[in-house]
Amino acid sequence: MITLAGAELHLASAGGNVNILRGINLAVARGETLGVVGPSGSGKSTMMMVIAGLERPTGGTVHVAGQDLAALNEDALARFRRQQVGIVFQAFHLIPTMNALENVAVPLEFSGDRNAFDRARQSLEMVGLGHRLDHYPSQLSGGEQQRVALARAFAPGPDLLLADEPTGNLDGETGERIIETLFELSEQHGTTLLLITHDPAIAARCDRTVHLRDGQIVNSEQTS
Repeated sequence: MITLAGAELHLASAGGNVNILRGINLAVARGETLGVVGPSGSGKSTMMMVIAGLERPTGGTVHVAGQDLAALNEDALARFRRQQVGIVFQAFHLIPTMNALENVAVPLEFSGDRNAFDRARQSLEMVGLGHRLDHYPSQLSGGEQQRVALARAFAPGPDLLLADEPTGNLDGETGERIIETLFELSEQHGTTLLLITHDPAIAARCDRTVHLRDGQIVNSEQTS
């Protein structure tokens, strides 16, 4: 599902080049769950952005679902993400002026799905929010907002789900419920999951864990 070969990202700054990713080599199989851990600033989120095609690497190659991302222009990358990739962030990134149903339907509508609202409703029911369809983000708890974000990410049926600290804004009990839902949905749909987390216990639930430090993978271990 994911192959990074010598992936690098260097950004120019007033003080010279900043090396964010330094030769990342990573292969993730279809259906695998991968935990990504490492200290703040180690390059975890940047690596995820490169895999999503939201950042262009300055060196190396990135293949996702058999597609060389370097061969795609911005429009093609946007279409690729809509069809293949779901993303969940620490911040929920819901549209405040849209209710839960509308928030989940948005990416489906962009992809031209005529059944966008039916699929959005099914996705919200899948995360236990069938009774909150008409509620706006301000009317939902943090855990409910993240479940809407999960429903939105899974609704198009992505082959790959990228989750960046999805429990970072939640209390422990709520975060645990979100993680349970995330793993359940990934297993039900056969979705490949790349999960960035600061919590070793969450990472240990994945099939494998990779450790990043200073823009490099320093360790990879089977965890289940």
